[in-house]
Amino acid sequence: MTKLRILSILFLPLAAAHADTFGSGANTFTMDFVTIGNPGNAADTNPAGYGSVGYTYRMGIHEVSNSMLSAFNALRINPQSDPQLPTGDVSTPLFSGANKPSYLLTWNAAARFVNWLNTSKGYSAAYNITTTGLGSLNDNITLWTNLDAGYDAANPFRNSNAHYFLPSENEWYKAAYYDPNKSGGAGYWDYATGSNTAPTAVAGGIASGTAVYNLQANPADVTNAGGLSPYGTMAQNGNQWEWCETGFTAPNNEANEGRVIRGGNYNSVPVLLPPSNRYSAGPSLFETNGFRVASVPEPSALLLTLIGTLGVVTRRRR
Repeated sequence: MTKLRILSILFLPLAAAHADTFGSGANTFTMDFVTIGNPGNAADTNPAGYGSVGYTYRMGIHEVSNSMLSAFNALRINPQSDPQLPTGDVSTPLFSGANKPSYLLTWNAAARFVNWLNTSKGYSAAYNITTTGLGSLNDNITLWTNLDAGYDAANPFRNSNAHYFLPSENEWYKAAYYDPNKSGGAGYWDYATGSNTAPTAVAGGIASGTAVYNLQANPADVTNAGGLSPYGTMAQNGNQWEWCETGFTAPNNEANEGRVIRGGNYNSVPVLLPPSNRYSAGPSLFETNGFRVASVPEPSALLLTLIGTLGVVTRRRR
């Protein structure tokens, strides 16, 4: 391959977003992801310790919606015995509508949905859920062990062979607040709209620098919930509190430990949005939380990262 051809590959841009398709028939839906690159970024210093991720991954652009949960309910393997996920259109009028964010969903229920995303496409489940039955919706996961394929000693919650998963706190934080192109050098913003100024509070819309929060009447549809983060995610501030995979007192070594909640919701006051705010709830508690899904990168993104790394190594050897 010529040097010119190699250079042209090295500088090919990554796709801004990609939609994955799930379900079947009338219960088909798509989930939009954006690539979170710049692996090995430094952690934030205020607050210290969050946001460093040593690999490329993808983050859901939007929160999971009621219609996605409804598709799971319709297509789950054993409708007569497996639990049905609650959807906002039956739990409270404030959250009615197919495109509203999920509501009153426990961490354990979110984990079941993520497992289905994986197994419905032939991938390994992310979380070790060992119970079935109508009463098992909020049973805690079991930690993966070194006897299980895909076991990761650094994170026994998540199977490393899974394709989709709940974002860790660092994955969530980086997608929300980190900006590789920040003026003056890569770093973090105080708000998930790429700014150190609180976003304008709105009831809905996609204008830059806005978020659905500060005593709004109800959350907006997940695709109409404010301006974007530097990476292109929506509503990581406002609209709905979001579950993270990570235990509040990491490492992830207890199945029943409280999980991190971040981002604020439609009713949050401005002080709750900055990255210094993190909260916790037990994985079986019905909290007013939603979630978004993270994923391994597309093969093309991995290839470009590898080629870029090889290019750096080649230049260093010269």
